[in-house]
Amino acid sequence: MNDAHPDPVAPVAFDFEALTPRERYKLMIGAIVPRPIALVTTRDAQGRANAAPFSFINCLSADPALVALGVEYRPSGAQKDTGRNVRETRAFTVNIVSAAMLDAMNVCAVPFEPGVDELREAGLTVRAGARVPPPWIGEAPAAFECRHHSTLVIGSRDIILGEIVYAHFRADVVDPGNLHVDAGRLDALGRMGGHGYCTTRDRFDLPTMSVEAFRARASGA
Repeated sequence: MNDAHPDPVAPVAFDFEALTPRERYKLMIGAIVPRPIALVTTRDAQGRANAAPFSFINCLSADPALVALGVEYRPSGAQKDTGRNVRETRAFTVNIVSAAMLDAMNVCAVPFEPGVDELREAGLTVRAGARVPPPWIGEAPAAFECRHHSTLVIGSRDIILGEIVYAHFRADVVDPGNLHVDAGRLDALGRMGGHGYCTTRDRFDLPTMSVEAFRARASGA
């Protein structure tokens, strides 16, 4: 006898080559979560500061110390301020967004016209970079100054690699002796799908097992 109802546990499959970019985007940002959020600060060729939030960002390597930033072009095909500024000045700074910075981050996401100082509009403190022209944000629990390493132009997006050359941490966030970063004090935000965000306050430790420990567990020893 045939069951008229679909299997509730059967997977739903999508051929990405048959989807539009928007459809791929919705599936990716809904499932690849939580994503780190950073306020990326840059300066334009005239020296004006810019800040914009990004969740298409992550660390890729420690030797060299590389971060990757995905900057989409505007619907018109023009570059966004961040992408253009990095192209012109070869530097940017990644400021980690904490829960306390949520409202300021959202102000920096407002699509102001070029030349508007998002940092001032958001009431954020501007600190001079130590090694690169872009400023870092005084309220950020951690900030990484980056020199441009390379850019991949892929479709409607620039994938920008930056090499970290200097870092700033709030004093209560990191132990300078053992370099341990206190995740609770960092209190970083994560990005979910749509307009969703999450905190990183619900955490647990899970040490990686040795082969011997895994086999002992499997055997019930």
